[in-house]
Amino acid sequence: MKARRNKKQIPSFRKLLKTSKVKLENKLKNKQFKQQSTLKKYRKEQRKLRQAVKDAVSKKPIPLEDPKEKRPGKRIEREEEEEEEALPLDMMDEDDLQLMRDLGQRASFLTRDLSSSEPVHAKKRKHEHVIDKYEKIPRALQTAPEKELIHLLPIKDKSGIIPQTREKPVTDSNQDEEDQEELELEEGNGIRKKLEEKKMHIAALGSAILGDPESNIKKLKEIRSMLTEQDPDVAVTVRKLVIISLLELFKDITPSYKIRPLTEAEKCTKIRKETQKLREFEEGLVSQYKFYLENLEQMIKDWKQRKLKKSNVVSLKAYKGLAEVAVRSLCELFVGGLLSDCCLKELFKQDKLGQASLGVIKVISGFVKGQNYEVRPEMLKTFLCLRIKEVEVKKDTEDINKPKKFMTFKEKRKTLSRMQRKWKKAEEKLERELLEAEASESTERKLKLHTETLNIVFVTYFRILKNAQRSPLLPSVLEGLAKFAHLINVEFFDDLLVVLHSVIESGDLSYRESLHCVHTAFHILSGQGDVLNIDPMKFYTHLYKTLFKLHAGATNEGVRILLQCLDVMLTKRRKQVSQQRALAFIKRLCTLALHVLPNSSIGILATNRILMHTFPKTDLLLDNESQGSGVFLPELDEPEYCNAQNTALWELHALRRHYHPVVQRFAAHLIAGAPSEGSEALKPELSRRSAAELFETYSMAEMTFNPPVKSSCSKRKSEVSQGDSFLNEDLNQLIKRHCS
Repeated sequence: MKARRNKKQIPSFRKLLKTSKVKLENKLKNKQFKQQSTLKKYRKEQRKLRQAVKDAVSKKPIPLEDPKEKRPGKRIEREEEEEEEALPLDMMDEDDLQLMRDLGQRASFLTRDLSSSEPVHAKKRKHEHVIDKYEKIPRALQTAPEKELIHLLPIKDKSGIIPQTREKPVTDSNQDEEDQEELELEEGNGIRKKLEEKKMHIAALGSAILGDPESNIKKLKEIRSMLTEQDPDVAVTVRKLVIISLLELFKDITPSYKIRPLTEAEKCTKIRKETQKLREFEEGLVSQYKFYLENLEQMIKDWKQRKLKKSNVVSLKAYKGLAEVAVRSLCELFVGGLLSDCCLKELFKQDKLGQASLGVIKVISGFVKGQNYEVRPEMLKTFLCLRIKEVEVKKDTEDINKPKKFMTFKEKRKTLSRMQRKWKKAEEKLERELLEAEASESTERKLKLHTETLNIVFVTYFRILKNAQRSPLLPSVLEGLAKFAHLINVEFFDDLLVVLHSVIESGDLSYRESLHCVHTAFHILSGQGDVLNIDPMKFYTHLYKTLFKLHAGATNEGVRILLQCLDVMLTKRRKQVSQQRALAFIKRLCTLALHVLPNSSIGILATNRILMHTFPKTDLLLDNESQGSGVFLPELDEPEYCNAQNTALWELHALRRHYHPVVQRFAAHLIAGAPSEGSEALKPELSRRSAAELFETYSMAEMTFNPPVKSSCSKRKSEVSQGDSFLNEDLNQLIKRHCS
């Protein structure tokens, strides 16, 4: 067998592919950790070395004999002193005495200069006794606490470089802990003192404002400036206190009447000092209230975007608490009537995740129930701005948007080769990193929040349908059900349709509210209700019967809802609508177009045009000859049995002479059979618009005529005949004779 060559290959693309960002970060962390460990180890060894040198220098023993110089006088004195303290020699054996003398002569372990590096015994005996080795070890008694040396800059003189050191006393750990506890206690007392001072300051400003709001309106700005508290010890608590204090102040001092901006004429007129002072107070109050709302909005945005200010006074974790207080304050202002519906609508539209919307919906739902459903309808109309397009489905149903499932190791080993497994591993790693980078928020969390929000909305709607059918909130409830009908569970469809029909038959609803009920019912059936075998004939009958109850005057707001109902009932359900039903509705709509305003007539005729295109056989209404047996019964309220095939659309000829030019154009277009081409075809600006768009375009709500009426030229006086020119000549003479 050939020996395997151990050559270092050039890294291929797949190997480079494996080196991800996470791996590089781990390598960098490991390298830094190794450097720190090496540095710590080096410092530890240096510290031990310095300690050993310090002990050797500071505890140098007194030499027993000086090998270089022998001083007999001093040695004799020293021996005499030792003899006084030692035992008498006659009390010792000769062997012990000889041993002591030998040890005294060989006491070089005490007489050695430790600063010298020369060996003590050049010729060491191999059979030296163990006691002699032990006795050669220098004694080191720790009589004083160890001190750490601080190395200073060295000094250079004639003899050479002299190192300089300074001893650093070792501190007591228990004393340090006690000092730390005392320091923390002092800091805690200082923080509490600061917080109490801030509280007293806020309370003093609030009391002054409540005592005389008009004179102390400028103090509102002083309180609001504390929303940017920069002291890191009390910043979060102070800001929360300021938010709540301002909330209560605005709820107390805001007037019940609406403050509107002044016109130019009002600004120029001279007024009294009291009125001027009141105006200044109102302007200052509105401006401070506006700034307060902007500050709350900014707090919520900072937390949603995980954004920190440059000063970093408040941590990211504390921003969540501030955002929660800000949302609750906004909800309180809305409930108290101090926050416009536009603010909440904007909040619902911009909330992509749904967490802020869920908090607001919970507050509104609880407030509606607590007030026994006696609230303004605009409060529930804000639900229509929720950004909810899908919710969680049941677990037993197939989830279309399942997260991508990666192959396990066993599956890869069975189906893939070694090279394919490497590529698959690198590919899956990159896909995971891309998913983490792109998906800032989890889709599952978003669906969960939307589902919980919609459940609360439906609970509110169903409570009102069950307990407050005569409430003015019913139109808002029906609009909401119509919008979110495609998200309602199919199991509730039968019960919901029964409730809607019973509400219509009760007779307690206005005409507009009954139209909302019909519109909601067909929105439910047009979504998931297509799979259900439900015939909503009773809703068709109700709408056909009540068409002539539509208001023909200036308050024709019900026409807009009527056009939406006709679109969802007839056009979108063309396969479930019979020809007799379509003929009856076209005939009655043409009759209705004779009695309403021009914009309503245009919308109704545009609907008839779409129906004639959707049901081509309805062109028999343009023929005078009857189809089949029977007579048309216009007073019958059943569209299936009124024999509409035996009548004609004579109303179009009357509408052809209408004073509005667009109504004339539509009538002539329908008489010709609603062609798409030719001289009788409509212009693109009329044919491409829906019926609801045409109704809004030609509206007369602003008392203007669209298209504008051309001004007629006034006749000259000379062209106008005199009154007596119309009389007979003989009669004129008779009158003159009697007058003279």
